[in-house]
Amino acid sequence: MSIVVTGATGGLGSLVVQYLLKRVPTSEIVVTVRHPEKAAALAEQGIEVRYGDYDDPASLQKAFAGADKLLLISSSLLDDTARIRQHATAIEAAKNAKVGHIIYTGVGYAEKISMTLAQVHLASEQALRTTGIPYTILRNTFYTHLYVNPGLKAAVERGELVTSAGNGKLNTATRSNFALAAATVLTQKGHENKIYELTGSQPWTFDDLAQLLSQVSGKKVVHRSVSESEIGAELKQLGMPEDFIPFQIMIYRTIASGEFASTSNDLQKLIGSAYTPIEASVRELF
Repeated sequence: MSIVVTGATGGLGSLVVQYLLKRVPTSEIVVTVRHPEKAAALAEQGIEVRYGDYDDPASLQKAFAGADKLLLISSSLLDDTARIRQHATAIEAAKNAKVGHIIYTGVGYAEKISMTLAQVHLASEQALRTTGIPYTILRNTFYTHLYVNPGLKAAVERGELVTSAGNGKLNTATRSNFALAAATVLTQKGHENKIYELTGSQPWTFDDLAQLLSQVSGKKVVHRSVSESEIGAELKQLGMPEDFIPFQIMIYRTIASGEFASTSNDLQKLIGSAYTPIEASVRELF
């Protein structure tokens, strides 16, 4: 069997490869990357490295050749129109390469989300269906590290966690959890033509996060929700790049509306006890 993983030097793809190495022979793993020189460590482990760029259709067809299973990790571009084009290019290349099974990483509960990000993934999912190739869609929720990261230590010092998300609920899981789920699907049978909503098992609010920070750090932390104009100034003061601030505000707005509150047990069914709840991530951080 040949398993091809795109974006193998990225955060998610590199973890998927490490999980695959524990499950299948190295000879069955192929990685495609835009910069092969950055995959030297993988090549040294005996993994075949191929050049593949979502903006270069010819390179993708060659990169996907012979793949029984292909993990198509979604593009990281912020330009949504370009992302749709890149995904369509990769899916068409997979069809032309006669890939046996495509596994695609989308976004959780895409039909319920008003952000254009969801439309990107829904369009890509539909493109997958037109190929006639068996597919599995892994709809990943947000990464825990987007909210549980070293920046929280400053919030603990201030005794205050500031957002514009109100009491909106969301759920998260770790990048490692998503990587293990992908590796599971890549190495098992029975996942054809299925959609998995990979979310946390329990939604949480930023009030909950502040309470967790208080418990773990021993210092009282409260959550203060402010207006969008105020959070913009706050994020700028905290050092967030200005071109990313509007996106973060949109995320908070969507959380406040409740669009990220839906949960599923799909992730835990795929990875079992390896699932990492937010409490564990907070404790690990501190």
